[in-house]
Amino acid sequence: MVLEFDPAFIQAPEHRPKPAVAEAGSIPLIDLSPLHLLEQHGGPLVAELEVLVAQVEAACRDWGFFQVINHGVPPAVVERAWAASRGFFALPPEERRRVRRDEVNPLGYYEAENTKNVRDWKEVFDFVVHEPAVIPSPGDAGGGVDRLIELRNQWPQFPHGFREALVEYAQATEELAFKLLELISLTLSLPPKRLHVFFKDQTSFIRLNHYPPCSSPHLALGVGRHKDAGALTILAQDDVGGLDVRRRSDGEWVRVKPIPNSFIINVGDIAQVWSNDKYESAEHRVSVNSERERFSIPFFFNPAHYVMVKPLADLVDEKNPAKYEEYNWGEFFKTRKNSNFKKLDVENIQIYHFKKAK
Repeated sequence: MVLEFDPAFIQAPEHRPKPAVAEAGSIPLIDLSPLHLLEQHGGPLVAELEVLVAQVEAACRDWGFFQVINHGVPPAVVERAWAASRGFFALPPEERRRVRRDEVNPLGYYEAENTKNVRDWKEVFDFVVHEPAVIPSPGDAGGGVDRLIELRNQWPQFPHGFREALVEYAQATEELAFKLLELISLTLSLPPKRLHVFFKDQTSFIRLNHYPPCSSPHLALGVGRHKDAGALTILAQDDVGGLDVRRRSDGEWVRVKPIPNSFIINVGDIAQVWSNDKYESAEHRVSVNSERERFSIPFFFNPAHYVMVKPLADLVDEKNPAKYEEYNWGEFFKTRKNSNFKKLDVENIQIYHFKKAK
């Protein structure tokens, strides 16, 4: 796909990428093999597990981002997903548009997404991990919890094996998502499966991202600065690189260096609220370049539409009161999706809108 540069892509001067962005050598790299040893042997392996939990806790607290290796997702499964993604975006535009999303069904192909009301230099394909996924009707202006729709995936006819490869990938990364969720529970001194109940009827989805070469990479972004709305994200990125994370210590943007056979993990807004601000959802963006196309595959791990998100009761008391009012995930998700689909006159919804006054 060749995107024609348009003023809609131009970022405000203060948000444009700098010519040089430091690589984030200090983004934590965590070896998850102790988790697999625990599964294989059924033994306590307390020392190894304690080290792993401490590493995840520090990464969530200090960065909100980390990379994982020895994660248990077979390389062949990941390679088949990459091949499916590249094959789909190599199709003629008219073929891709056969499965184009609309305001009723936000699944499928789309090439005009906005982040914070500025168009992103990318094209995407979205599918839910479990179908049907139930969410409030996007067309409902308010009180939409009672008006529900079932989302079903739009699978293209080509390339051959596309659906099978991505369903296989979804199953493997979902297993990893639950393991990471258990680790995060342990970092909060909670039972490992404490958070599983929220994902009984999950609304998780996977996105295939394609970032074509950009003639004006100094003016546009593949994805503008944002924070992920869900619980956590598992990202596969190719060797081109382009993911930038805002460093907490000084507010500078740093590039996350691609590491073969790894995933990048970030905690989302829901994890921030659940933890009552122990963890913070990190702001990030995607820079583009003028020479090479880039591909990535994020898995957005999201709870059921009916889940009311609030600080976990286990973590609040008189000395540490809840910092957020509760909100409904389905309504939050619907509002965010609507703002991504079309340019709005107001900022899209953020968790700080639910922050309690001190």
